Amino acid sequence: MPIRLIVGLGNPGPEYEQTRHNAGFWLVDNLAQTCGARLVRESRFQALVAKTAVKAQEVWLLEPQTFMNRSGQSVGALVNFYKIAAAEVLVVHDELDLAPGVARLKKGGSAGGHNGLKDITAALGTQDYWRLRIGIGHPRELGLQQPVADFVLHRPRKEEQTRINEAIDDALAVMPLICSGETNTAMLQLHTAK
Repeated sequence: MPIRLIVGLGNPGPEYEQTRHNAGFWLVDNLAQTCGARLVRESRFQALVAKTAVKAQEVWLLEPQTFMNRSGQSVGALVNFYKIAAAEVLVVHDELDLAPGVARLKKGGSAGGHNGLKDITAALGTQDYWRLRIGIGHPRELGLQQPVADFVLHRPRKEEQTRINEAIDDALAVMPLICSGETNTAMLQLHTAK
């Protein structure tokens, strides 16, 4: 089944722009730029929204402008308005359980403590949507003493940012496959990258 909505998760505002929790925004910003699309504020969805095409597949791009833990408000509003099925939704988010430089695609599963995913699952009434997980690493694995909540709201170190950007590039390379519903091929390419 093709993807009709790509949601990037993050927190709005300049103070959060460069923080790890905004990895989903970073990917959607890059995708919009690649497609020549411009995200515009749409108050009825409480989000920045663009309609574009990835290869021949028409998709909506969405960046909720609520805070992360209320992302479901924007996603639910757009999905209901345009009659998009949960299986046609791809949510791009930061992932503590993956190292910087790693991106993974999966369908369904638990929110794993991610408040943005929890709220989207509640809004959609199912966990049966696609997730593109952008690794940001875990503070313990990176030798940091920071609590997780503090870690995700800080900028990555320079070498981490470089690797996160590489993971985003890898994910963007398979986006045409994901959008056209060729998810097995996309996973094979993405999960064996480098």
